[in-house]
Amino acid sequence: MGDWISALLMSVAVVLTPLPVTAQELRSRSILVLDQSQSTGPFFLQVFSGLRAGIDGGASAHTTLFSESLDLSRFDGDAYDESLRRHFSEKYRDKDIGVIVTMGAGALELVQRWRDELWPGIPVVFGMVDEIDYARLKLPNDITGSTLKTRLADSIGVARAVVPDLETVVFVGDHWDRQNIFGSWGLEIPKATAGLNVIDLVGATMAEVRRRVEALPARSAIIYSAMYSDGEGTYYSPAKAFELVAEKANRPIIVAAEPLVALGSIGGSVVVPGLVGADAAKLASRILHGEPASSIPVTMSQAVKPIFNWLQMQRWGVSGSDLPPGSEIRFREPNVWEKYRWQSLSVAAALLIQAGLISILLHERHGRAIAERESRNRLAELAHANRQATAGELTSTIAHELNQPLGTILTNAETAELILSSPAPNLSEVKEILADIRRDDIRASEVIHRMRSFLRRTPFEDKAVDLNDTVRKVFDFLSVQASVRKVALYFEPSREPLQVKGDQVQLQQVIMNLVVNSMDAMAAIPNGRTVIGRTEMNGGSSAVVSISDSGPGIPTEKLNEVFDPFFTTKQQGMGIGLSISRTIVQAHNGRIWAENQKEGGAVFRLSLPLALS
Repeated sequence: MGDWISALLMSVAVVLTPLPVTAQELRSRSILVLDQSQSTGPFFLQVFSGLRAGIDGGASAHTTLFSESLDLSRFDGDAYDESLRRHFSEKYRDKDIGVIVTMGAGALELVQRWRDELWPGIPVVFGMVDEIDYARLKLPNDITGSTLKTRLADSIGVARAVVPDLETVVFVGDHWDRQNIFGSWGLEIPKATAGLNVIDLVGATMAEVRRRVEALPARSAIIYSAMYSDGEGTYYSPAKAFELVAEKANRPIIVAAEPLVALGSIGGSVVVPGLVGADAAKLASRILHGEPASSIPVTMSQAVKPIFNWLQMQRWGVSGSDLPPGSEIRFREPNVWEKYRWQSLSVAAALLIQAGLISILLHERHGRAIAERESRNRLAELAHANRQATAGELTSTIAHELNQPLGTILTNAETAELILSSPAPNLSEVKEILADIRRDDIRASEVIHRMRSFLRRTPFEDKAVDLNDTVRKVFDFLSVQASVRKVALYFEPSREPLQVKGDQVQLQQVIMNLVVNSMDAMAAIPNGRTVIGRTEMNGGSSAVVSISDSGPGIPTEKLNEVFDPFFTTKQQGMGIGLSISRTIVQAHNGRIWAENQKEGGAVFRLSLPLALS
């Protein structure tokens, strides 16, 4: 009974215990970015780019970014602040914001003031807030971020580094109370500039600034914070204002924002906006993934870096050794060694390697030549064996071709004997018989000569070969066998001379193998057996020989196998003729293939490169 009650109580406890819901499940994947400057300036664009890249790089799902520019450097006052509050109240009434990211102390201060009304309970991440403003704002623990340490003393230190025996510093920028992140510099001036002359152009009109910086004394440096207007009703971005100042300045300008380094300043200890955005992205991502803002401590940002412009360093005679340790120098024109270092190392390495490779290559070339000779000798021996096998198949035909002239010779000789044994022999008739005997003897000798040429074992020869003549000789040689097999042989030579480089005997062997193969393929056809040989030019760079027949063709699935060793459809065949033919053609840098004709029958084609004239 007690166990049953205990089980019931545990079940009730499980039911009544609320299911854990993580902050990540409740947190909307959207970020509202509020920047106190102009959104069209290069500084904010790089901040936003770094923020976007950081969010996208660490997100498993898409995060929506809303961006607002407060433009507090040009607009201020209670009425303006109230108009912004009403605007955001209406604009984001139905938007579920997961995290608010502020850039600048002014934006952070407004969000702190409005948050309970506009975004109750929404965590805040801040950036571009110096240590003094952070201490002044006394933020609650659900607001976190990273502070910036931008000290005037650092810029004065840079000025001393780039101007030997510095005597005068010139401050150019808007009023300190209108500065985004450099407002505290005004308080640092007495201590940071001790022992130096100070020319204060802060808050002066653009016309006055341009006039004064054009005639500064020697051993002077300009410290530029940020200008937003000409003081006469025209507003600029800080980058555009800087360009107007740099256009007239006769002394080096030290800046504290990275985008200004490329615009004509010598550089300085600058805020890198992309890193500011990346810092905020890391903190916002942690919150979106469920980590409470109160558990994330405020840290010091590492977005301030010493960065300098090499072109301006050259202009003012500043060397890299004069700069603070760890400085990054941009736009530097590399010297010859730096510019071509890898090329020089590559050349040196190539020379060293080349010396070693030459002997290896010569040795390999010698070995390769030997291997090529051996390969050609093996090919010649294999081709000779194939010719002997082919000759065996043609034995009966050759015997028939020899019997005809030999039989005629015997008959003529017997007739001549009878004439000469008569009382009055007709010598003119005997003379004609002797001429017939001589002609038949030459005919038999040609048969034997062709056979001996075909069967002789010769090394591979690489010389000019008349392709038309080569094919014609094969067709003449096989004409008797074709007649015996009741096959009509036709040869259609090219009208143009076709000269190729190679071994005539081996090329004849290829043609003979193809023609004999075609005649064998038509053995079962009762009539209409035809083999046609053609030679033709192919585009001016190669010649093509085709051997077509009127046989049954080649099964489609076997077209790619006919040149494989030992592939045959003959009962008595070894299946090496076409394989050897392909090897010979490849040794001549050619190509051989088989096709089926639309009208029936197969065609074998071989392409050989023409000999260069």
